[in-house]
Amino acid sequence: MNRDVIKKKGISRFFKSFKYSFEGLVYAFKHEQNMLVHVVIGVLVIILGIYVKLNLYEWLLIGVVIGLVIATELINTSIEAVVDLSCSKIHPLAKIAKDTAAASVFVFAVTAVVVGLCIFIPNLMEVLEIL
Repeated sequence: MNRDVIKKKGISRFFKSFKYSFEGLVYAFKHEQNMLVHVVIGVLVIILGIYVKLNLYEWLLIGVVIGLVIATELINTSIEAVVDLSCSKIHPLAKIAKDTAAASVFVFAVTAVVVGLCIFIPNLMEVLEIL
């Protein structure tokens, strides 16, 4: 059967998609330890940003990297679930899929840390009157 026939359309489906998205967030927050870590760190970064009075562009960049780290973690979670669904035994290709998905989160989290340091170090030095 054609996917277009299977996919429902309309305003009801549109609003249900928000419900499904929220359910995905709730699942990840409840069941994925790293999601909780990312959210807690994100909240701490926001608090620090308020303290050092980030400018608009710094807030935009911080918001983008926080959002992308969380989104990457959600994609990682979905890849792991699909691999677990399709492969009941440990398989080398399943390991590659899961490991590389996890590596993508790691790479983006490290990138976010570098971006954060570039933004916060000068701001903290100014607030603490260093230099």
